[in-house]
Amino acid sequence: MLPHLYVAPSSRGGRGVFTAEELPAGTIIELAYVILLSADDRQAIHKTKLHDYYFQWDGDRAAIALGYGSLYNHSEEPNATFELDYPFEMIRFTALQDIAAGEEITTNYRVGDASMDLWFETN
Repeated sequence: MLPHLYVAPSSRGGRGVFTAEELPAGTIIELAYVILLSADDRQAIHKTKLHDYYFQWDGDRAAIALGYGSLYNHSEEPNATFELDYPFEMIRFTALQDIAAGEEITTNYRVGDASMDLWFETN
């Protein structure tokens, strides 16, 4: 995780992850290790606040990202992307374009599944 990342209120609602320094395109923003959950645990968290913060993992499992990993907000035009790294049990967040200091870092939650239904309205 880069030392100049911080969490602040987001115009998208709730909190978001921001950078205090410019991030050039291609920068690895964060390697977020995960806590893996079983398929049964994934069903159980649908009834909790964790529902909004997990990543689908290897089919029907779930992963809770540590660090800032579960706090990046969604955008249909993201400035960052993520990749699930199954062997190392982590999620790699990378800048898709230059991200200015003070800008919120966003990802598209539908990476790898363009037809995924989101549980909130997009703007």
